[in-house]
Amino acid sequence: MNRVNLLVVGSGPAGMTAAITARSYGLNVMVIDDQAEPGGQIWRSVEAATRRDDILGPSYVEGRAVAEAFRASGVIYRPGAKLWQLEPGFRAFVSFEEQAEVIEAEAVILATGAQERPAPFPGWTLPGVLTVGAAQILLKSAGQIPAEPVWIAGSGPLPLLYAVQLIRAGGRLAGFLDTTPLGQWRSALRYFPAALRASGDLLKGVEWSAAVKKGCGLFVKGVTEIEAIGKERVEGVRYRTHKGSMAEIETNLLLVHEGVVPHIHAALSVDCAVAWNSAQDCFVPVVDEWGESSQSNLYIAGDGAGIAGAKAAVLRGELAGLRVASKLGGLNEDDAHLAGRPARRKLARELSIRPFLDAMFKPRRQIFSPADKTIVCRCEEITAGDVRQLANVGRPGPSQMKTATRAGMGPCQGRQCGYTVTRLLADCQHREPADVGFFHIRPPLKPVTVGELASLAQPATP
Repeated sequence: MNRVNLLVVGSGPAGMTAAITARSYGLNVMVIDDQAEPGGQIWRSVEAATRRDDILGPSYVEGRAVAEAFRASGVIYRPGAKLWQLEPGFRAFVSFEEQAEVIEAEAVILATGAQERPAPFPGWTLPGVLTVGAAQILLKSAGQIPAEPVWIAGSGPLPLLYAVQLIRAGGRLAGFLDTTPLGQWRSALRYFPAALRASGDLLKGVEWSAAVKKGCGLFVKGVTEIEAIGKERVEGVRYRTHKGSMAEIETNLLLVHEGVVPHIHAALSVDCAVAWNSAQDCFVPVVDEWGESSQSNLYIAGDGAGIAGAKAAVLRGELAGLRVASKLGGLNEDDAHLAGRPARRKLARELSIRPFLDAMFKPRRQIFSPADKTIVCRCEEITAGDVRQLANVGRPGPSQMKTATRAGMGPCQGRQCGYTVTRLLADCQHREPADVGFFHIRPPLKPVTVGELASLAQPATP
């Protein structure tokens, strides 16, 4: 049994900064992460990818200094450790090197980041259809890019960034199917003056867009529907534009992306309150100005508390670390408020651009209402039609739908189908997603073997 003052789950921008901050005030801090290296998704492999700095860009390189400070901070770092259950109080059940153990902590910071928004469409389960995030992982961790020309379909900053990185790395961009609804910029205009506080980020987005349009074979705006075609693997893509016209292209590789959402499963498993964020079309944990959730001494930092990007994640991690230090005796409350002022000012600037981006890249409605034959739960092969068929039988919620259809019972525990089930039920029952809710999350949060469970009963080695 390990006992620490603070357990941090995740070693991305928020997790590393929170740990560094809390440790600087004398707390005993442990950081666990199921990845082998610090950095999270945004700064994945940042310690080893120096040869790819010019490809990945300065925002990526900034993470190296944070990782160095993290390594030197004196925190207990456990890479490759998988959290599969968290109990109030707190007791964390973790597997490491095929052995399970329990970690007790006075406070917990969940810095589990974000995941790509599930966006089911016909053919999305075919081999050769990947998310943009998955392709970027290969680039960051192994320097790999596709050997053949790439088609990208989606919306938001990440597809543009990856396309630019792909071109820098010598890859070929066959085409870009932009699914951002046409005219949506009009609804974003009212947020533009506030977004000018982050003018550098706005300019970066303009540069990315120009580079992609120049570097790809075909750039199609206003795409409303896509379908991956093929028998054993993807062989082509059929798409429809806002004008209603259909077109088809041949490809063996399609990368898709429709934005990101907070990773909330661990928070839901301990009944942290969440609220529907209509601007980002997702549930976000309810937290105070320090990141403390509805469960005392449990904090949520970084994109897990709402999508805001790497710089905001660093600042949220710092604030959470300061608050834990003040509550556990390493720092008095007045000094914590004083120390947090610079971070709050910087955070306000980073958040100033979010309303504009959220409005500009608000997901198209079609991804929330796939055709009946489309698989929405990949683990159990449940279709949208299966959900619709039962949606009005007793007005079930997501958890009842899980029982009736097994959607959400597979290895991903609803990470890939949870939002789709919520939105399908909301549409069929004429309710808002906030009223429908999300799956009730139960342990294990990640797959765990019988051997790992059995190892909990083994006596500790003296």
